[in-house]
Amino acid sequence: MSRIEARFAELRRAGRPGLVTFVTAGDPDLATGQAILDGLPEAGADLVELGMPFTDPMADGPAVQAASLRALKSGASLRTTLAMARRFRERDARTPVVLMGYYNPIYSMGAEAFCAAARDAGVDGLIIVDLPPEERDELAVPARAAGIDFIVLTAPTTDDARLPTVLAGASGFVYHVSIAGITGTASASLEAVEAAVARLRRHTRLPIAVGFGIKTPEQAARIGRLADAAVVGSAIVNRIEAGLKWGPESADRDRLAASVLDFVSALARPLRAQAKVRA
Repeated sequence: MSRIEARFAELRRAGRPGLVTFVTAGDPDLATGQAILDGLPEAGADLVELGMPFTDPMADGPAVQAASLRALKSGASLRTTLAMARRFRERDARTPVVLMGYYNPIYSMGAEAFCAAARDAGVDGLIIVDLPPEERDELAVPARAAGIDFIVLTAPTTDDARLPTVLAGASGFVYHVSIAGITGTASASLEAVEAAVARLRRHTRLPIAVGFGIKTPEQAARIGRLADAAVVGSAIVNRIEAGLKWGPESADRDRLAASVLDFVSALARPLRAQAKVRA
């Protein structure tokens, strides 16, 4: 059983939805980014998405684009992202880590070499936002051979005719993008999310995580009542950006990391409270 499968099994036994958090590796700098990453499980993250910094993150809104630029400026790369995952795994043997990003840096490294390095770093899953189903075998096949889940994205525009192609070979969980657009913008209506989750459950037995547009603990809790997990990214990245005003000193960065992790704790509380309702 993979760490992702085991974590969703734990969540089912607990009778509650999970919290999936996204941060960009190396944002706002390598040391602070590592401190935030290492602190996420204790703050309440059930799964961690670690963004691979990229110069042209076309599916992302301004917040995550700016995070990528900050990370790249700090010296982040695909190799430092893998190093961050490895250091995280030395401290935490149970929390799943999913690398999320774009295919170009992986292609440059080589799919098989990348998957071997990701496996050795303790990575559990991949979400590659710009790799269409028709082209994904060149990465999905070596990922599966390395024991890494290949997680697919669905959107409001993914109709019933397209879903079997999108879901073919998927593992870990399904990430439903709840809006047609970029990250960190509008929020979907609960009615639309409920209908989308119900439709996905007719096509797959994999857990369903819903993201894009979740900005508050209340929104996360509402999504958690409909899906197996709520994904929060841009709202966390915005906390990192807001903390930069405190300055560049180590004490300022410690305060920034603490603020981010406090926000994650606030997101997690109403999701964990649902265990009493679902049990």
